[in-house]
Amino acid sequence: MAEREVNVDYFRLDDALTDDERALRDRIRAYVASDILPMINDYWERADFPAELLPGLARLGVIGSTIDGYGCPGLSRRAAGIVAREMARGDGSINTFLGVHSSLCMGAINMLGSEEQKQRWLPPLATLEKTGAFALTEPAHGSDSVALETSARRDGDDFVLNGHKRWIGNGDRADVVVIFARDVADSQVKAFVLEKGDDVLVQGDDVPATSGDGAYPAGYRPTVITGKIGKRAIMQADIVLEDLRIPARNVLEFCNSFKDVSLVLTATRGGAAWEAVGHGMAAYEIAAAYALERRQFGKPIGSFQLVQGRLANMLSELTSMQLMCTRMAELAEAGQLTGPMASMVKMSTAQKGKWICAEARDILAGNGLLLERHVARHLTDMDVVSTYEGTDSIQSLLVGRDITGISAFK
Repeated sequence: MAEREVNVDYFRLDDALTDDERALRDRIRAYVASDILPMINDYWERADFPAELLPGLARLGVIGSTIDGYGCPGLSRRAAGIVAREMARGDGSINTFLGVHSSLCMGAINMLGSEEQKQRWLPPLATLEKTGAFALTEPAHGSDSVALETSARRDGDDFVLNGHKRWIGNGDRADVVVIFARDVADSQVKAFVLEKGDDVLVQGDDVPATSGDGAYPAGYRPTVITGKIGKRAIMQADIVLEDLRIPARNVLEFCNSFKDVSLVLTATRGGAAWEAVGHGMAAYEIAAAYALERRQFGKPIGSFQLVQGRLANMLSELTSMQLMCTRMAELAEAGQLTGPMASMVKMSTAQKGKWICAEARDILAGNGLLLERHVARHLTDMDVVSTYEGTDSIQSLLVGRDITGISAFK
């Protein structure tokens, strides 16, 4: 049977891309094919971050995403979605690194920082001269992040932070870490920016003190979380904060309550939905190609009704995901995207993406377990996507509150 190209854009949505967006898509695809796919399985299996990719990522011109100025590309919402989609189509860990660095860390500084703070931190982050992290989640406060317990107490020209953060992407090696803590003076959540410096880090034996130039100040103790079954090529840290001193000038000027933090989270939730599309595209493409390659009972398994029916439903769900994300980008660009809208898109794409990846793994049967087929990596990474940026359950309650006017979790 002649080789047949798998169509992952059934409704031809990419036909509506601008020339710049199409060039961006092709540039990311080429980078994924040449730089990421040949080596990511090895890093994923070893649970190690491929820092060698950073120079190439910097040259793509996507760091900083939708931010204007400061060396950032000022991408449209749709273009930013295309970056997340195409990166995730290659690998979820690298896309998570970009999401943490560009959308969460840089996004928080851009949305909540003063002009001086943006000028100080965004340019070196935009070139990946420095890398960033976003420390919000705590061991006892994942979905209930508004109840965070990390405290900040003013002491002269510094704030002293005490607490515990967990699941912080890049938190063991980032040069700039945005840490959220509750100011004991007014009980409001503020954002504190930690910078690597030349001080010696008081560090346990679990993790090297630094991953690059400089060291963390005493009181910031990250330990890499091990034993993960997904997102294995991006490091997440468990971080103990003990009398960590942050200069008062490093408090983001316009973060005065958790409502301000929520602005950042709402803006980045769309990235997780686009990532789900990327995983779904990859998994469907792998399954459809395999159905024509794999022969059983004397013919390709793609000739059987059961397999064709599964592929048709996978493509239908994938197309639904693509349509939702495209419309979400249009609404965001027009300033009409609401938090509940973003929650619905994230919830729906996460559910559909997990199902598509699971179906693909099943179509490949035993071969679907092998990293060389890539689908298992997409399946386990997609499982993570359904958890972070708000679980499906929490997203459903946010939409439910919008529907009924009644909060089910307060």
